[in-house]
Amino acid sequence: MTNGDIFVGETLGTSILVLLGVGVCAAVTLNRSKAQHAGWLAITFGWGFAVLAGAYASVSLSGAHLNPAVTLGIAVKTGEWDKVPLYLAGQFTGAVIGAVLAWATYLGQFREHGEPVLGVFATAPEIRHPIQNVITETIATMVLVIVILTQGLTNGLALSGTGVLITALLVVGIGLSLGGPTGYAINPVRDLGPRLAHSFLPIPGKGGSDWTYAWVPVVGPTLGGLAAGGLYRLAF
Repeated sequence: MTNGDIFVGETLGTSILVLLGVGVCAAVTLNRSKAQHAGWLAITFGWGFAVLAGAYASVSLSGAHLNPAVTLGIAVKTGEWDKVPLYLAGQFTGAVIGAVLAWATYLGQFREHGEPVLGVFATAPEIRHPIQNVITETIATMVLVIVILTQGLTNGLALSGTGVLITALLVVGIGLSLGGPTGYAINPVRDLGPRLAHSFLPIPGKGGSDWTYAWVPVVGPTLGGLAAGGLYRLAF
């Protein structure tokens, strides 16, 4: 795959992922939304379907990493680091684009809501303890990335429709089982890109962007991806 394929694929796939993921959070949160109060189950399945859609759209172009933690885990597994910055650039660009598109989709609801809406865009812990929160994000991301890496042990699975479906269902499972403490970013750009969009979008009464917490959903998933890559090299 060419450099252009990687950047376009990661931008496209991540923008779809974040559009649908932030979209389900908006649907459940905002006033005058038909899905308001649908709850955590709707959010976890919404994010799982978001991964499914983004990955299907981009897998033939870039391999559908859509997550710096996945890119880093693969780099540790293979020892190939030269394309990592290109993947990260596409992922971050796509995350910002997806968040802006979600805001545009729910523009009327944001205007009607008129209250702080950071939770639509970014994660936040139920118990604010940074070390505990980093540990939670690290463990959850390790589960995600090690399962993705081990798909390569079955010939053809990693780039097949079945592999994409397994990953999407895994995201739902992680959300249901491990997402309660922090809202499960498990992806640095999933949180950072929408949080940045929240900071500059003209949303009435939107509140602050909570940059003092923003490092947690970046550091935790990054450590989780690196740890999963190291575990793969030790175990397989």
